[in-house]
Amino acid sequence: MRYKRVAAVAMMASLALSAAACGKEGNPTPSGGGASGAAQSDDCKSSGVTFTPKTDANVAGSSTFQKIKSGGKVTVGVKFDQPNLGYKDAQGKRCGFDIEIAQYVASTLGVDPAKIEYKEIASANRETAIKGGEIDYYVGTYSITDKRKNDVSFAGPYFVAGQDLLVRKDDSSITGKDGLKGKKVCSATGSTPIQRVRDEGLTEPNNIVEFKTYSECVSQLLDKKVDAVTTDDAILKGYAAQNPDELKVVGQPFSTEKYGIGLPKDDKALRDYVNDQIDAAFKDGTWQKIYDGTLGKSGSSATPPQLERY
Repeated sequence: MRYKRVAAVAMMASLALSAAACGKEGNPTPSGGGASGAAQSDDCKSSGVTFTPKTDANVAGSSTFQKIKSGGKVTVGVKFDQPNLGYKDAQGKRCGFDIEIAQYVASTLGVDPAKIEYKEIASANRETAIKGGEIDYYVGTYSITDKRKNDVSFAGPYFVAGQDLLVRKDDSSITGKDGLKGKKVCSATGSTPIQRVRDEGLTEPNNIVEFKTYSECVSQLLDKKVDAVTTDDAILKGYAAQNPDELKVVGQPFSTEKYGIGLPKDDKALRDYVNDQIDAAFKDGTWQKIYDGTLGKSGSSATPPQLERY
């Protein structure tokens, strides 16, 4: 089964490479070797929450909403290779916590989730895609930072994660970030986690490995070409759940990552509206049902965070 999984990773990575260009990257070589029977089913499963489009949706003063309303659809930037978060299975079905948050927001804007046009945007290209109008909003483990606020705005946070490390199950040499010196560490180009590794000097510059997607890093980890993958613990737990006999999360988060919904910078009306809808999902239990039926399957419990309106 691992051969099929790694082959699927390679296929998805190829799609990402053709979809968007970004900076420095490596050239992973998928391998069919290794343990067998460790991976879980690739098939997407929904939380079971139904998203009924609002018939009276209105966001006065929002040019983005007017575009959505006139077109009868919404274009959303997402990830596709993050199990339980933003995932696309071999049949082309999408699932995960972020996907269902995106569907919920679409329904509050009066759009049937079936009419969402998904665009797979690499981490390094998110601001460009939002600023250029390529997407209406972005939902994909998108950490809210002051630097990013210079280019886009955020609703949320709708989830709070922490940076952690994914290593091979039989590797006891890495127990936290202080054990990364001399180790090859992989993450996505343009992501907050890889920038933190670089800024804090957690490993030597020549040991920093970057790819467009986290799935490429995981493939490299399984093939023993890197020693650790770093990103938010929520993402890593999804990969560990797919390969419980081969991978583990160290479990010592060393940052706070507040996930927001990326929106056009000057569309305050839309930002305020989406914040209101997120808050409603927190209060009526919708958020909890989505979480429990998606990311919660990793065994990690969570409760809604505090909204930070600005």
